Amino acid sequence: MLKKVNHIGIAVKSIEEAKRFYEAIGLVVEGEEVVEEQKVRVAFIQVGETRIELLEATSEDSPVAKFIGKRGEGIHHIAFQVDDVEKALEVLKNKGVRLIDEKPRRGAHNTRIAFIHPKSTNGVLVELCQEG
Repeated sequence: MLKKVNHIGIAVKSIEEAKRFYEAIGLVVEGEEVVEEQKVRVAFIQVGETRIELLEATSEDSPVAKFIGKRGEGIHHIAFQVDDVEKALEVLKNKGVRLIDEKPRRGAHNTRIAFIHPKSTNGVLVELCQEG
């Protein structure tokens, strides 16, 4: 079901400030995008087959703003790539896994995403990500 780690999401107060570190270690930010539905601005950095996704809140009531307010900046989620996010959700639900999203929603870079509740994943917010 899971193909690979697609990206690791890192909640930051400022993408501009965070980019300085990644650029200082030789990585390149490959573009930015606002995902209105998630109330977040994202920037991706490719590292081998995996990306780092910097997440900056665009609203005080966004999940990322709430995360930073509670826990501070840092790793927000890990995203696994799947071929069919709806099928993956169905399989997980049938196995009793608690889901945040029962149906996929739009993510950055024209992806379909869904989140699994941290209570089912030992405290880690897990995202399923289907490209295209």
